[in-house]
Amino acid sequence: MNFIRIMRHLSIGRAAVRRIFPLRAMNEIESAIRATEARHAGQIRFAVEAALELAPLLAGQTAQQRAVDVFSKLRVWDTEHNNGVLIYLLLADRDVEIVADRGIHVKLGKEVWESICREMEVAFRAGKFEEGVLAGIHAVGEHLSRHFPARSGKANEMPDSPVVL
Repeated sequence: MNFIRIMRHLSIGRAAVRRIFPLRAMNEIESAIRATEARHAGQIRFAVEAALELAPLLAGQTAQQRAVDVFSKLRVWDTEHNNGVLIYLLLADRDVEIVADRGIHVKLGKEVWESICREMEVAFRAGKFEEGVLAGIHAVGEHLSRHFPARSGKANEMPDSPVVL
C-alpha cells in the first residue's frame, strides 16, 4: 500500500476537476471531439476523475484498471465497427490512459496509445491540462481517420461531452 498515493487521492476532490477543467474547457473538449469525429467513423470519449474511491484505492487499483472499468461503464465498446476509444484521466495520479476497442487497437497496438499518453502527461506536468487533452484527442483522431475514414450518413454513436466521474 502506497501511503503517499492514498493521501493524494484523499486530498483531491471533484472541485479540482472544475478548477482544472472549467466549463469553457469542457466545451472546448466537446467541440474538439465533435470536430475530430467529423473526419472519421470512430468514436472518442473523454472521462476525468479526481480520485479513486477508498475501497479500490486500498485494493491497489491502477489508473489502467480503472480506465478499463470506465470503458465498460460508458459502453465505449458498443460501436458498430468496434472503434471506440476512451481517453481517461485520473487527476490524483496525473495519469492518463487510453483504452481502445479491438477494431482499432488491433491496427495500432499498445505502443501508439502509450506514446499519446506520454505526450499528454508532459503537458499535464506543465499545468496545461486542456492543451494536453486537446492534443490527445487530435492524435487519436488522426489514427482513427487513417484506419476508419468518415462515411456519409454516419450517426454519432456516443455523446461527445466529457464525463466527470
